[in-house]
Amino acid sequence: MNYQWYPGHMMKAKRMMQENIKLIDLVIELVDARIPMSSRNPDIDEMSKNKSRIILLNKVDLADGKYNKAWAEYFKGKGFYVLEINSKTGNGIKAIQGLVQEACSEKIERDRKRGIKNRPVRAMVVGIPNVGKSTFINSFAGKACTKTGNKPGVTKGKQWIRLNQNLELLDTPGILWPRFENQAVGERLAMIGSINDEILHADELAMAIIHYLKEEYPGFIGKRYDIEETADDYDILKSICVSRGCFLKGAEPDTDRASGIVTEDFRSGRLGRITLEHPEEWQ
Repeated sequence: MNYQWYPGHMMKAKRMMQENIKLIDLVIELVDARIPMSSRNPDIDEMSKNKSRIILLNKVDLADGKYNKAWAEYFKGKGFYVLEINSKTGNGIKAIQGLVQEACSEKIERDRKRGIKNRPVRAMVVGIPNVGKSTFINSFAGKACTKTGNKPGVTKGKQWIRLNQNLELLDTPGILWPRFENQAVGERLAMIGSINDEILHADELAMAIIHYLKEEYPGFIGKRYDIEETADDYDILKSICVSRGCFLKGAEPDTDRASGIVTEDFRSGRLGRITLEHPEEWQ
């Protein structure tokens, strides 16, 4: 399957971000801890030159714990300030304010020397669709400031949010980039729900998940669905049809319905804590 999705509003959002970057002191980039590199829009680095940078590894509760630390160290080695967070539970959120002050210490000191007091740090919050930006902002602010949803494209425009006297956030829509040169990146983005499901083939996506788990996390599929993990991915999908009672008329396996179950079980963490890529792949 060819994974590509770049609707018109993303091009408009990118232009908006480029126009507003001059107002910004700091860029806070959320990535999905299950695919920390594949969930980074390469356009962000270009737009954010000469800006302080924070990377938040979000959804660490869904990712394999042993890789969360490895990815945090990887990004620190690239010069980023990094935190592991879970926006839904608020885990790690309290540490962000201090990290913002650390990342912008030079800017704050310059203001002090110029006699400028209490000028808030202006931070742009960026990330791909469905990475959890709105949930993060609401958790960080302690109130519902933005719309949230479990599908890509909920945030359509920009909005400024004053958190306190020291920090203002500019929320931005989730944007991808025009073409995925590496289709493995597109596949991983589809797995976590950052590409519109309506343009995807449900069974191919589910079998990609099955294939990866069979190779990297043997036993996860078998335990979840109480089935044998066979050599053939499609046979496993049909076994899940039986296990979950997914049938069409004439007792034909309903692989579309079973595929939806597999994909949702992966995205929600019901299949286990899974990381789809490792730092050594990106050295």
